[in-house]
Amino acid sequence: MRDRLKPAGETRAADVLHRMRTDIISCTLKPGAKLRFEALREMYAVSFSTLREALSRLVAEGLVVAEDQRGFVVAPVSIDDLNDLTYVRVLVERECIGLAVKHGNDDWEADIIGAFHRMDRLQNRLGPNYYLSGEWDKLHGDFHFSLVAACGSPNLLEIRQKLFERAHRYRRMSSQFRPKWRAKDVEHKMIMDSAIARNTAKAQELIERHIRETTKNVIKHAGHLFVAHDEDRRSRAAHVAAE
Repeated sequence: MRDRLKPAGETRAADVLHRMRTDIISCTLKPGAKLRFEALREMYAVSFSTLREALSRLVAEGLVVAEDQRGFVVAPVSIDDLNDLTYVRVLVERECIGLAVKHGNDDWEADIIGAFHRMDRLQNRLGPNYYLSGEWDKLHGDFHFSLVAACGSPNLLEIRQKLFERAHRYRRMSSQFRPKWRAKDVEHKMIMDSAIARNTAKAQELIERHIRETTKNVIKHAGHLFVAHDEDRRSRAAHVAAE
């Protein structure tokens, strides 16, 4: 049905954009990796023009960096970037959930409860290593989106989603090293309960704490991966300043 509504070229472009975004977020394409057109064309089986379009979109999303005269690289990671990303996410998520609590109706509440139930049931089935599951990642994202879906601003939701996906790349890297995850189900239920109870201040406080706690855990368990990137960035900045 989708292919009947969109030209084939547009469908392929959307598909490769989705696949590349997923590969970057999941760290299949590593931070800082050079994105060579020949290798990408073979990997995704699309034309150069389709690849260039997808890469330009990913540059706009902050997942790819365009280097002058040198092509494209996967956006590097750093503690500075993570802290800045966290700061902006807190601002946006607080605003989104505040508006959603204000405007949400019974259907919004039911969607939140349903999203939490699906995520919680899968987590119980998967056991202590649930956080390694791609399926759980999706349900986790669905739950967080359900909390803010009624905010009433498509532009704000689009910005929020891009920030959420960028943060997921850091969470994915962290998951490779942490021995276990904290009891997020308790945090998620508290956020859900406060939103449904229309307690705006509490919902905003809990979502901010949730985001900041995640950032602290990423730095604790995967911060060693970012040191080289931070030092390299500072070295380049010092070199430019010296010139």
